[in-house]
Amino acid sequence: MIDKRVGTLAEAVSGITDGMSIMIGGFGDAGVPVELTHAVLELGVSDLTIITNNGGSGEHDIAALLRERRVSRLICSYPRSSGSHWFKRRWDDGSLELELVPQGTLSERMRAAGAGIGGFFTPTGAESELAKGKETRMIDGRLHVLEDPLRADIALIHAHQADRWGNLTYHLAARNFAPTMASAATTTIVQVREFVELGALNPEHIVTPGIFVDRVVEVGYPR
Repeated sequence: MIDKRVGTLAEAVSGITDGMSIMIGGFGDAGVPVELTHAVLELGVSDLTIITNNGGSGEHDIAALLRERRVSRLICSYPRSSGSHWFKRRWDDGSLELELVPQGTLSERMRAAGAGIGGFFTPTGAESELAKGKETRMIDGRLHVLEDPLRADIALIHAHQADRWGNLTYHLAARNFAPTMASAATTTIVQVREFVELGALNPEHIVTPGIFVDRVVEVGYPR
């Protein structure tokens, strides 16, 4: 019997070790798997590569990982936003490596990894410092840069509902990068607002099929 539900956050993040690459969903405050991220913090692992949209703010989730010096490399589109003081401190003290990726390119690189595509050409950033060291090509009279697929060891995402097979639905903007991250990671770990019975989810409403999901934990009242 397929059952991807786990009982605790600690069980959900078990097996995450030093040096792993972790995708963390979220757009601003929407759809961030806060509890899963803090469960990783409690593991005590370090030297992590974090792949996400923005570099956290305040004292929670990604910002907490930065505060505790658990992150050695950050791959994101918006490292600085309101309250992102921990990113600034780690950047200023030289302890954090940053790879800046345009937002659409970030999403497409993850999608390419999930789809098994070897890379793609895009005009975004082709005539900027972001293209330094990368292959470029003229296509229809416009310079394009070759971008590689972006994979990760782990994806941490937030969903609305899940059944025991790991099929997922999302709530509005909380969906953001979660479906592409789920397909691009070796192990996908999900926190959901509630579990539902098998067959309760309308197949037309399932965004992430359970084939892309490994573990699901219920967090009924997330931070």
